[in-house]
Amino acid sequence: MKLYGNSASPYVRKTLAFAAEKGMALELVAAGMGGGPPEFRLASPFGKMPAFQDGDFMLADSTAIITYLDAVQPEPYLIPTEPKARARTIWFEEFADTMMVATIGKMFFNRFVAPRVMGREGDLAAADAAEATELPPILDYLEGQIPASGFLIEDRLTLADLAVASPFQNLALIGVKPDAARYPKVAAHAAAILARPSFAGWCEQEFRMFGVERA
Repeated sequence: MKLYGNSASPYVRKTLAFAAEKGMALELVAAGMGGGPPEFRLASPFGKMPAFQDGDFMLADSTAIITYLDAVQPEPYLIPTEPKARARTIWFEEFADTMMVATIGKMFFNRFVAPRVMGREGDLAAADAAEATELPPILDYLEGQIPASGFLIEDRLTLADLAVASPFQNLALIGVKPDAARYPKVAAHAAAILARPSFAGWCEQEFRMFGVERA
């Protein structure tokens, strides 16, 4: 099975981690930002990361890919079967994929992707505004949602944790960390999930690839 994209994308990274936690091997094929093999555009007609190929089956979108992987190999149950827990898991994935990435994406694109990847100046005012006004309510919400166990759902690892943690690596790549004094649960959750083997190797590779020191 092949995953097309770049692990610096929170969606790609989340999908890689989900597969790893399932014990499923995915081959990451570099693609995106206008590049990649022809199969990438066949799987993702609009060029969005990630895209996926399993034999002659092709698919795009991280949630769709994860749904497929979960159906192929249900255990361990990273998407709970109990109705309320299942629904809340999907909510947290949606929250991460939309609200978190929308805000963190403004910071990451303008401070990192534009200057380092595209070779042009980013909109630093937009990045600063997102950090000052949009990020705190997201962190406030998460701080109130994380139980004492450190896991968002059923006091165990689920897709919710993987989805929420992934964008924090993008913050780390631009030297931003949640204030552990103001957001102790958020800081601990992000650190613990990103330290898992399913994430850690990709995160270390990103730091080395882009020459970024850990904040």
